[in-house]
Amino acid sequence: MRKVGIVAGGGKLPLMVIEACQKQGRLFHVFALKGQARPEDYSNKLPISWIRLGDVGKGFSIAKQEQCQDILLIGSVRRPSFSEIRPDWKGVKFLAKAGIKSLGDDGLLRAVIAEIEKEGFHVIGADSILSDCLAPLGIYGRIKPDKEAKKDIARGFEVAKALGHVDVGQSVIVADGIVLAVEAIEGTDALIARSKDLHRSGTQGVLVKVKKPKQERRADLPTIGTQTIENAAAAGLKGIAIEEGSTFVVDMKSVIELANRLGLFVVGVNASCLQEK
Repeated sequence: MRKVGIVAGGGKLPLMVIEACQKQGRLFHVFALKGQARPEDYSNKLPISWIRLGDVGKGFSIAKQEQCQDILLIGSVRRPSFSEIRPDWKGVKFLAKAGIKSLGDDGLLRAVIAEIEKEGFHVIGADSILSDCLAPLGIYGRIKPDKEAKKDIARGFEVAKALGHVDVGQSVIVADGIVLAVEAIEGTDALIARSKDLHRSGTQGVLVKVKKPKQERRADLPTIGTQTIENAAAAGLKGIAIEEGSTFVVDMKSVIELANRLGLFVVGVNASCLQEK
């Protein structure tokens, strides 16, 4: 089995990938990103190197020393300032070459992946290791979306895909057919919080989260977890719809239990099933 270098940002997904590799008997080396991954999450004795986002040359050198063949990019990454990146010489050359591409998430990811593969590594997606964590089609808990919610889901799916075509975001919130808020650089949690004051009296919105049409599948797939459920409930949303097969659900059992308790629906959808409604 090929050895994988796990470039770990924030959140639980990198830890899930590590656990899966351990269970599968797959050799790995963790490249934990300073300022993104939490040191307390990696206190056990893992094969690990802590690097800055700008440590491009250093990262490649370690990966080659460790004889990594595959590279996996996983976890949330907050956009740092240039001074925080402090790129090494190879990092400076990469940023200069990426140029305008780095202004959009998708373009930047494609440029990063191309640079990694130019060095002789093969970039793989987390879904190749965490396939059982991808969203299935259908309703997950006891709560079902009503007729109005289904209309909002279809509308949200359409809008989110349209925004994704121009690399804006992955999520939108819709209530009574009206788009209340769209995700930009702030992320889904901030989008949900911002939507709280945008509801009209007596309405409840629906969060719809999808993969961008041109999104590089090997990095940055949409993700939800219990925090998403808690935030949605606090903002007064009635439920969450995610794209089947293209969204990670962190700890499905806990997500379902919490959604049931808080009275929210969670549903996996795709374009085909929405057209049938």
